[in-house]
This record gives sequence, C-alpha cells and structure tokens, in this order.
Amino acid sequence: MKILITGASGFIGSFLVEKSLEQNFETYAGIRASSSKKYLADERIKFIDINYSGKEELISQLNEFKQQHGTWDYIIHNAGITKCDRKSDFDKINFMFTKNFVEAVCETGMIPKSFVYISSLSAFGAGNEKTLEPIKLSDTPKPNTAYGKSKINAENFIAGIPDFPYLFIRPTGVYGPREKDYLAFLKSVKKGVVPSIGFKPQYLTFIYVKDLAKAIFLLIEKNITRKSYFVSDGNVYTSREYAATVKKLLDKKFTVKICIPVFLLKIICFSLDTVYGWFGKSPTLNRDKYNILKARNWKCEIQPLQNDANFYADYDLMSGIKETIKMEFHKNS
Repeated sequence: MKILITGASGFIGSFLVEKSLEQNFETYAGIRASSSKKYLADERIKFIDINYSGKEELISQLNEFKQQHGTWDYIIHNAGITKCDRKSDFDKINFMFTKNFVEAVCETGMIPKSFVYISSLSAFGAGNEKTLEPIKLSDTPKPNTAYGKSKINAENFIAGIPDFPYLFIRPTGVYGPREKDYLAFLKSVKKGVVPSIGFKPQYLTFIYVKDLAKAIFLLIEKNITRKSYFVSDGNVYTSREYAATVKKLLDKKFTVKICIPVFLLKIICFSLDTVYGWFGKSPTLNRDKYNILKARNWKCEIQPLQNDANFYADYDLMSGIKETIKMEFHKNS
C-alpha cells in the first residue's frame, strides 16, 4: 500500500511518516526541496516535492508520477501553515493550494481510497463560554481567526465533491517533541516564569502527537470516509492544571506567575496588529491570536471517534509532557 503524506517535514507530518513506516506502508513524504530532513532520515522514505501553487503544473507532475509509480492508495494532506506574515496567506496556502491539489488529484484519476485532510478545532472556533458545553460535530462552525476560516473553507470545498473519499481530522491542541509553541511555555516555566491570560479558568483539551497519528491510522485501517472527527485525549484540563503539571514534571517548586488581564492583551494585540499592518505584515500577537488566547472553552466531543475507531489515547497530559521534556531537555543525557 502506497501512502503520500504532505507537509512531512513539519511537526505533525514527521510523526505521521514514522507511524506510516511502522505500519509498513510504502511511504512518500511530500516536502519542499528546501525543507529539513532532520526527522526524515529513515532510508525507506521516498521523497516528492509537490508544487501546489499552479494546478496545471500539478496535473503534469501527478501524471508523470502515475505513469512511473501508479497511484497512492492513501493521501494524508497535512501541508499548510499555522503562522504567516500576511493573513491573506492563510487563505492562499491552506485553502487555494489545497483546492489546486484536490482538483489535480481528481483530474488525473489519482483519487485514493481515503483522502485525509488535517484540519483543526479552530475550523469551528471556541466553544460556548456560558454553558461550557463541548463543541459538537453537529454545531455550526464559527471560526474567528483567518487560520480557522481557511481550514473550514478547504473542508467545505472538499466535502462538495460528489463521492470524494475525504476524512476530516480536527485535532485540538497538538503537543509533543519538535513542536515550538507549547515548548516555549515549558521553557518559560523552566526559567521560573508561569504566564497566564485572564483571571477566569480556561478549559483546555490536548492530544499528544503520537496519539493523533494513532487515531488517523486507525480510521484509515477501518476504511472510514466522508466523515469528520475532533481529536483529543478525552480529558479536559484547566489552565491552572496545565501549569501545575508542567511545574511538577520540571520539578519547579518556586515560580513567578505573570497574569495578563484580557483587556490588556486586547490592547497589545490590536495595537501590534495595526502597526504591523501598515507594512503588510502580521505580528505573533495579533487579533487572531487574541481570539484564541482569550477563549475559555476548548472542550470538544470525541465520542464519535471512540465509537467508530475504538480510539483511546495512550497519553494523558502528564505522560505526554513527561515524554516531551525527556526528548527535548535531555537529548544528550
């Protein structure tokens, strides 16, 4: 069985490649020629540089591949961006490039048994902060970030293709070794500083990257298509519990907590976004980031995934962070 994993050099992609090899797939890693192969050193990996920007070039490239190697049995489309200098790039790369790729796959007769699209919980936006009900698959998506909108736009386009064997994966906060954002928080706590946003508790959900890969390949194995799933470890953690877990695992008994009020965060994010916008760029702390950080409810239902794929996470937050710390902070131990 041949499988293509796009965005293979990134955090999630590299773990998907490892899981694919573990499952004995003939694995093609879609990466740019300039991308690092640091986590793609296994000699069994076959590489392909796919140009998503032009559909005609894509069609030509896929036809050539088809003549030489046949079609892929499965495609996991993980390529995309979570950060960019210009907000318009979210739509361009996450939506338009995905549209080009899917159309090229269809027009070359290379439709796989399953086309797994790695979307995001952000495609739905945060949950209701009054009821604190989990986000459900039956809810109407209300993304409030350019990133989330680009993801739901791609989903809607793919779902609109008759009989196309899509599978939408919407993970919550994905963490683990090789990831940078959660690692920044770990590094801050390691230095004795615990940052937090607002005074009300945040209800957070997480999925360890290896468990995400596990869930995806369970769904592939069961030949499930034209369905969507949220993915988390099944637990809900408050922001305080998250911080306490990190402190415990890093053995930090004394730390300084810095709490940024939501109103101050808004002023900072909106001001930076405005100034950077004059130069056509977007700062790390922007309006979209504000909408994410201020949200109090990131609960999501995963019963459908448990029922359909019999998925249960191997890692809770404690064991996942423990392994992350071991791999990131004790590499040379």
